[in-house]
Amino acid sequence: MRLRVLAFVLAGGKGTRLWPLTKERAKPAVPFGGKYRIIDFVLSNLVNSGIYSIYVLTQFRSQSLLQHLRDGWQFGGVLSQQFIIPVPAQMRSPGETWYLGTADAIYQNVNLIEQSAPDVVAIFGADHIYRMNIREMIEFHCERQADATVAAIPVPRRMAGEFGVIQAAPDGRVTAFFEKDPEAPHMPDDPDRVFASMGNYIFSTPALLRELERDATDESSTHDFGRDILPSMARRCRLYAYNFETNRIPGEPPGKPNYWRDVGTIEAYYEANMDLRAVDPALNLYNRQWPLRTASYATPPAKFVFDEEGRRGQAIDSIVSGGSILSGGMVRNSVIGRGVRIHSGAVVEESIIFDNCDIGRRARIRRAILDKNVHIPPDTWIGYDLEEDRKRYHVSPTGIVVVEGGRSPVELATLTL
Repeated sequence: MRLRVLAFVLAGGKGTRLWPLTKERAKPAVPFGGKYRIIDFVLSNLVNSGIYSIYVLTQFRSQSLLQHLRDGWQFGGVLSQQFIIPVPAQMRSPGETWYLGTADAIYQNVNLIEQSAPDVVAIFGADHIYRMNIREMIEFHCERQADATVAAIPVPRRMAGEFGVIQAAPDGRVTAFFEKDPEAPHMPDDPDRVFASMGNYIFSTPALLRELERDATDESSTHDFGRDILPSMARRCRLYAYNFETNRIPGEPPGKPNYWRDVGTIEAYYEANMDLRAVDPALNLYNRQWPLRTASYATPPAKFVFDEEGRRGQAIDSIVSGGSILSGGMVRNSVIGRGVRIHSGAVVEESIIFDNCDIGRRARIRRAILDKNVHIPPDTWIGYDLEEDRKRYHVSPTGIVVVEGGRSPVELATLTL
């Protein structure tokens, strides 16, 4: 079966729980894993699944995100159906407002659907870390002749208040949808877990247009898929849940559990980065059949210099990105971004260091996140005295120290006369 598929990526959220990493950038633009951005996961999933017609809906603090899309996600082909285009809020609502909710974001761009005339529309969030073969979800949707299909995954019942929770029949037909309700029903065969929406949807185009129009005229609606459209469709339409645990990624060994993380808090973001350091990581960045794509930068290889006692550049159980130099410094159990310089005698442990940071001699960094362009003076200690750290930095509830980024100079082209 040949289908015309149009994708929308919702990339306009504020990401307030990731503050201060979202102080100057949208959540989908937050760096991850040394060289990537969070949005790279959903875009890679779409492209690897053969979906090349993608609109990225932006809104808050979008400049960093727009630059990343320019650097890494501009198709070089000439086919009109192959594109990744960022779309800011178009103010197409009667009140000429910003996007009021996820459904309103699509409604304000309904002209893009009408002019493309796709068979199905994929609407995916941009702020989760996961691998997904979206073709399988579309096949599931078509086999059941669904109006809409929601990707879902079991999560602990204590997290019901953080997700949309689905009640489904054995064949996947959704009978009820509960948005962030702590009292939502558990799974029939597992009292300790609920079936949670991942915020990823496949819609048959006529059903989507009908439901968007219906929602837009409802003055009591918050114009959100989870709060308004899906609960209503569960009562009236052919709404199905696709179990993400059944999804299979080419190149992954049979039986390996699928990886999905909501990195909405500093703690969740930190743990997801730390997951990458394992000998056999739950999230495999090295699967050539399902590559994680990102911008390509002209950075040299990472370099480790000096082999002297007490002054040895080395990294253990860590990820070190291109252009970084460990000049006599030690890195252990950490994720290091591009262009980082770690000087003699410095020790970085259990930390995430963003691009272009400079860590001075004999500095010690532990359980910290350093945003881009941070300069740490020699002999500075971070992560060892949280009371002192709170006077200068943001410290999360579990004691992760976040150092806000410095400002990098804007590089302008020069003209020699």
